[in-house]
Amino acid sequence: MLELGKKILSVVSFDQALFQKELHKAIRSLKDAEDLKKLKEWCMKEFGKKHPIIIQQAFTTQR
Repeated sequence: MLELGKKILSVVSFDQALFQKELHKAIRSLKDAEDLKKLKEWCMKEFGKKHPIIIQQAFTTQR
């Protein structure tokens, strides 16, 4: 699920609303804390300059 979430987020990163929606879905789909950590690190690396507030809020209010 982690890789699928990454793939989808890469595709929708052009649109803030879509990115936010899909990020929340990706977070909810992950059960393992380690996968959540990996997703957050990847998001910050890939999209930290473009969507920093969305990423921080999504992981602060996860699940």
